[in-house]
Amino acid sequence: MLTAYVASLAQASGRVLPADVLGGMLAALGRFVDGTLRRESRMADLPVRRLAALEALARHGKATAAQIATVEATPALWPTSALLDWWSILSRVADVPDRAARLADAEAQVRARLDLSGTMLRFSSGARDDLWWLMTGPTANAARLVLLAADGDAWHDDLPRLVRGALALQRAGHWGTTTANAWGVLALERAARALEAAPVTGTTTATLDAQRAALTWAGQASGGTLELAWPAAPAGLAVDHAGTGAPWVTVEARAAVPLRAPVASGYRVSKSIEPLEVAEPGSWHRGDRLRVRLEVEAQSDMSWVVLDDPVPAGASHLAGDAGAAGDPDGPAPAFVERSFASWRGYWAWVPAGRFSATYVIRLNQPGTFELPATRVEALYAPDLFGETPNPTLEVR
Repeated sequence: MLTAYVASLAQASGRVLPADVLGGMLAALGRFVDGTLRRESRMADLPVRRLAALEALARHGKATAAQIATVEATPALWPTSALLDWWSILSRVADVPDRAARLADAEAQVRARLDLSGTMLRFSSGARDDLWWLMTGPTANAARLVLLAADGDAWHDDLPRLVRGALALQRAGHWGTTTANAWGVLALERAARALEAAPVTGTTTATLDAQRAALTWAGQASGGTLELAWPAAPAGLAVDHAGTGAPWVTVEARAAVPLRAPVASGYRVSKSIEPLEVAEPGSWHRGDRLRVRLEVEAQSDMSWVVLDDPVPAGASHLAGDAGAAGDPDGPAPAFVERSFASWRGYWAWVPAGRFSATYVIRLNQPGTFELPATRVEALYAPDLFGETPNPTLEVR
């Protein structure tokens, strides 16, 4: 894997390795693909290693259609790194049988796994993509996808969002692994050549109804924010640039509007209430005990997720919480807050799929309660959230 990584990275970066060194590396990779050079490995990842070796050979024009024919093509079962290797191989070896159909299928498989929610980039297979012993992982995959997209026409319209999503995976200005940083630097350089060939100068103007705001790049080379108030009636937003270059624009709409129906943006949340001890069935009275069940569906893996559910004023939290009630194999919260205003659970890691949580309260205060929405949110990716409105609660 190290040999394949060095050979691929050298070609992608334009670095010239000594001819004898590179020749020995490629010859050894070819023997590994053919099966005449064996290395101990986990049997389950042998196809992934072979694809990485073939991808390095293809970059240097040494992969053959005969070698590729020995690969059992099951892209749907491969981790994303292997799928990207397969895409790269097919794009570089012209005489592969059914090449166009296979290449289209590989790209479709990548699109099916890709989650571009808001400004984030994730793969639905992220839980099984962190193959550290194979020198790859989700962040390296994101950078490699940017490189592949920049070299093809079909993904040109997606390239800006892919770059933005890859950058959002950084922490403190860098990605988490050496390999991800190496591929990431090359990806950003390649994307800059495709999208930012000319420096940005002049003025960018945003117009909404009768409002107009402008950003002059001479004084703000790193960009800025233009804020426009909501118009009184529906109106179109127009953004124009006068000058050189093509600045990047992120449009965000913020409004305090009542939530009438559930909203799902990466997460979906639903709520049900079960009476445990009530004075009169069909209505709520002071002193009644009830159990609240919250069910969440996550579209992709995410670290640090918070689930917040409001409670009526004066209610008491009782014993009987269960972070994964009815789902013993589901994730349990790392911490739970029980306040006068809400029940709130924090999960350090939430995989794609469903999980649930329950809690028990006693109603202590009569009245009519207008509760805010129940909300689930990724703490470090707030554009990934789910909300569901709560009906008015009357306690007699």
